[in-house]
Formats: sequence, C-alpha cells, structure tokens
Amino acid sequence: MPIHSMLSDDGQQLTISVSGRFDFSAHQDFRQAYERAGVVRQYVVDLRDTEYIDSSALGMLLLLRDHAGGDAADIRISHCSSDMRRVLSISNFEQLFRIEAPATAQAGC
Repeated sequence: MPIHSMLSDDGQQLTISVSGRFDFSAHQDFRQAYERAGVVRQYVVDLRDTEYIDSSALGMLLLLRDHAGGDAADIRISHCSSDMRRVLSISNFEQLFRIEAPATAQAGC
C-alpha cells in the first residue's frame, strides 16, 4: 500500500507518508488514513518517497484540508522533489498549506 500513516504518541500529530505515485489510485487509502485518526491538531503529508503527483492528488490534499478545519487547519507538506514543489507552487498551494523549505538542495519541500 502506498499510503502509510502514523499518529504521534500524544495523538496530536498525524503523519501520512505517500510512496510511489500520488494519484487517484491512492484516493481511498489516503482518505481512510486521516479519517481513522479522528481529531488531531497537526497533519504532515510526507512526500519523501513520492515519485509522481497529479491533479487528483491536489484534490485529495484539499479534501484533507477541509477535514482538518479549512482555514484553521495546520497541515505541512514535506520532503517533495523540485518538480512536485513546482506543481504545488503553480497551484497556489503555498497559500493553503505550510510547505517546508528544503534544508539542502536534495532535501524536502
């Protein structure tokens, strides 16, 4: 399964890791990952092992944002490639999500 989730020990942060292709085929697993966690304060979408992202993945991120409280949501998108960063930037997702700056040229978003 390309979607893995992990709840922090205190139950306040949910990390959802996406491996391989982040496209419509991941829709159900991605949604279940955050719905099963219940109410958490912070979400992290880790794209470290993601090879591809398409418009359906952008829609899934928007659904997560709605689930998490819309404008009040605390969601970070981390560890994405420069190509994924470009897709998120073109889509103005920087206005909706906290996209982490890379620590080095090869590191995350």
